Amino acid sequence: MLVFKKVSDLRFWLQEARVAGKTIGFTPTMGALHEGHLGLVRASQAACDRSVVSIFVNPTQFNQAADLETYPRMPDQDIALLEQISCDALFLPPVEEVYPPGEDLTVRLDFGLLDQVMEGRFRPGHFGGMATVVKRLLDIVQPDRLYMGQKDFQQLTIVRDMLYQLNYPVKLVMGSTTREPDGLAMSSRNLRLTPEMRAVAPVLYQTMEGAKKAFPHTSAADVCAAAVRRLEAAGLKPEYYEIVDGITLQPVVQYTDSTFVVVCVAAWAGDVRLIDNMVLKGAPEMA
Repeated sequence: MLVFKKVSDLRFWLQEARVAGKTIGFTPTMGALHEGHLGLVRASQAACDRSVVSIFVNPTQFNQAADLETYPRMPDQDIALLEQISCDALFLPPVEEVYPPGEDLTVRLDFGLLDQVMEGRFRPGHFGGMATVVKRLLDIVQPDRLYMGQKDFQQLTIVRDMLYQLNYPVKLVMGSTTREPDGLAMSSRNLRLTPEMRAVAPVLYQTMEGAKKAFPHTSAADVCAAAVRRLEAAGLKPEYYEIVDGITLQPVVQYTDSTFVVVCVAAWAGDVRLIDNMVLKGAPEMA
């Protein structure tokens, strides 16, 4: 596997591939890789001639400096994992390569209500920073296919809207959430859970499973209220628990209100913030 730290070197290698008629798949990550990330890379490898992964802990999408500082960084382990699955290339840039001094690369788009609800309420500015880095990385890699995970469903929805607004020539591919045997969604943040919080964190998944069974015949408000009570009883501190339309991210009231429905949750497990989601009805259509 080739490891690139400079934009110019990566672009030169990619251009050689394009000239040879090769298709390029791209998986952007912030490192601390796990099986969820590797599943996205495998999907890229199955569909594309060349697969590129980026590891970049993007400072512009963290609301708290402490969260940025404590975000797990383990490049040697990440490189070993990518080499095991024969990834073609890793882009591991310093901040100044992604954000050259003096250049304003900020993405300024109107996402309507997509970036105002759920995560947007609790992490102001997060999605602006996320959109900016995704657009910047896409401009660097210029892939044919972009691979992102379902676990960050709101992020995925906003990226899809950004690609539509910019008429960006890339196909967005959603990878399903990869879970531990007890249902907890794989996440880099799980490494920071205390043993006590790791033991109760799967309740997030259990409440969503319960929501999927109950929602066809119970109102969204009642389903969410019951789930919040269960999370609190387990020792978690939910920030939101919402059942929404999978395209607009606006709340739905009854099962028949939308053909594509997703339950989304964010909760604190001690000092670690976990998010998750589950499709309750229908299936997403990506860009």
